[in-house]
Amino acid sequence: MPPEILRSHQFVQDAISIITEDARKAFEARNEFRIALSGGSTPKPVFEALAKLSLDWNRIIVTFSDERCVPPTDEQSNYLMACRTLLDHVPIPPQNVLRIKGELAPAEAAREYENNLKELSPNHIYSHDLLLLGMGADGHTASLFPGTSALKVADCLVVENYVPQLDVWRVTFTYPLIHAAQRVLFLVSSQGKDEMLKQVFSTQSDYPCSHVSPSPGKVTWLLGV
Repeated sequence: MPPEILRSHQFVQDAISIITEDARKAFEARNEFRIALSGGSTPKPVFEALAKLSLDWNRIIVTFSDERCVPPTDEQSNYLMACRTLLDHVPIPPQNVLRIKGELAPAEAAREYENNLKELSPNHIYSHDLLLLGMGADGHTASLFPGTSALKVADCLVVENYVPQLDVWRVTFTYPLIHAAQRVLFLVSSQGKDEMLKQVFSTQSDYPCSHVSPSPGKVTWLLGV
């Protein structure tokens, strides 16, 4: 299925509309909404707007598509960013937030997170109702960077991934887990990225973000203009 590409002059409002509509559908279908949050600066205003809404947070399960290998109090932590902009401002039960423990050894953090997801879906792969992703300047998404080993992983849901261009370890969702989502929503500020996005959407693109293609659901690119 080709991706849905939406160019938006009301980026935050349009993102909120998609999130709340997917939550409504999930509540009706299974009485639960599973959403994966992304890191970076682009989703911050979306999270801040989401925090102001009256949602049934008792029925929302929050996961993270990737994490830096740092403690949760570190300024680089995706979890810390999510807490400051969203999670600390809504009445979500602590057990409904599944944090990647970046303070652990990378392989241990990845293994523990995968086990947590398997416990929630013991008979099949964990499927997010909505999985938020971004796009880096090099075409990476989550912590699936060009040329890294995690791109080829087919038998794990979450892995540690060494990124040589940054000389850091990350913990990231793999394609099998991403592709189990009902919808993947890319949140991207498109200013100055027209040429790159043209390449990303071409059939010849080898950027990691171009290979996101969930089998049960769809991909939506929301491009702030």
